[in-house]
Amino acid sequence: MPIHHPKDKPLTVPDTLDAKAITLQKVNFTYPDGHQALKDISLEVGQGEKVALVGPNGAGKSTLLLQLNGVFQGGGEIHVMGLPVVDKNLPLIRAYVGMVFQNPDDQLFSPTVFEDVAFGPLHIGLSPDEVRARVAEALQQVGMESYSERLSYHLSLGEKKRIAIATVLSMRPDILVFDEPTGGLDPRSRRSLIELLDDMEITMLVSTHDMRLVDELFPRMVIMDGGQIVADAPTQELLADQAFLYEHGLEQP
Repeated sequence: MPIHHPKDKPLTVPDTLDAKAITLQKVNFTYPDGHQALKDISLEVGQGEKVALVGPNGAGKSTLLLQLNGVFQGGGEIHVMGLPVVDKNLPLIRAYVGMVFQNPDDQLFSPTVFEDVAFGPLHIGLSPDEVRARVAEALQQVGMESYSERLSYHLSLGEKKRIAIATVLSMRPDILVFDEPTGGLDPRSRRSLIELLDDMEITMLVSTHDMRLVDELFPRMVIMDGGQIVADAPTQELLADQAFLYEHGLEQP
């Protein structure tokens, strides 16, 4: 998938051809109850990279992902496609970053698949013809062309996950962010989703416990534990260190 800077994006786009897709510098985040979920996180993801973010429950992975489009805002600096993640830039940042949540029911709330996938393009004021074209394109990308008039709540979990991805793709993001994409899927649906992600030529940052998915798809792995990055290295190098994985609540695939 090529990088898009469509005219419907709401702010002036800087020249970011050589920029990193994502840059975090000393990012911290503390919840209202005083729990510090992120501690001095620094991370860069290049355009076109596919990076796995792994670690035990409570490591801070989901909190980190929600920093990328301003849902959570803490200390430190975050840049997406060269733009700082600050309030005035959030409309454009959220056009750049397509976030797919673990539970697709958090993203599918319209009666039909078409309406779900059309919601984003309609919200930014595209014409009916452009909205229909975006929906058709997104459904084709996830192999769900025939599902346009289906009722979203009647779909299987695997089908819902594909439609949730389509709702994001209809906005033509530059970066896809996933939280546990294979969670809860049966083997056939899991394999189908892995093949879909493998075919996508787009920057990805994926939080997952599925180490087989990491082994197959992601050349680079970032391990988090206790709100910190404890390793950032080639996937095969980290997967070979069984003792280190075990120390941080992980297992070899």
